[in-house]
Amino acid sequence: MNWQEFTALLVLATAMSFTPGPNTTLSTALAANHGLRRAMPFVCAVPVGWGLLLSLCTLGLGALVLAVPLLSWAVKFIGVAYLLWLAFKLARSRQLNEADAARLNVTFWQGAALQFVNIKAWMLALAIVSGWIAGRTEPGLRFAVVLPVMLAYAFASNLSYALAGALLRDWLRGPDGTGRRLLAFNRVMAGVLVLTAVWMLFL
Repeated sequence: MNWQEFTALLVLATAMSFTPGPNTTLSTALAANHGLRRAMPFVCAVPVGWGLLLSLCTLGLGALVLAVPLLSWAVKFIGVAYLLWLAFKLARSRQLNEADAARLNVTFWQGAALQFVNIKAWMLALAIVSGWIAGRTEPGLRFAVVLPVMLAYAFASNLSYALAGALLRDWLRGPDGTGRRLLAFNRVMAGVLVLTAVWMLFL
């Protein structure tokens, strides 16, 4: 892989990883509601799940999903349903305390599995396989270069959003402790998830 290709990979990784999407929205919301420590399992799950998705796409899963429309629609509808469910739970949450943790609780394995119904994750994986790996000389070596770079971007972007959410916790608590600021914030985040779900339907 020459330096032009590697630079193009970094540009794509930056644009796709740091723009808002299901992962970054959930990283922000989890950290804002429950603190950075509670958000870290999800932050770590994103690169693990996405790395597995990229690996399977490199082995041919992506081509199979694109070739079978029923599979493509299944991925899309499961992803949309899950995002709407998370948005519903998030929109109702107005407390920062641990008693409210059950309202929005995405585990490590749920976070990893989310990548397989996340259209943005699929788009990135398929773009990388088609543009940097498949049909190129030494695809195994290219994959060995691409994978750690993309995992680092996935972790860094979600950690950045989670840190932003954690920094907002004191302000979201508000001076009166009523949770009005947090409720408004959560409803905005829920709205982002709903818009993402709608966007996924029309891809």
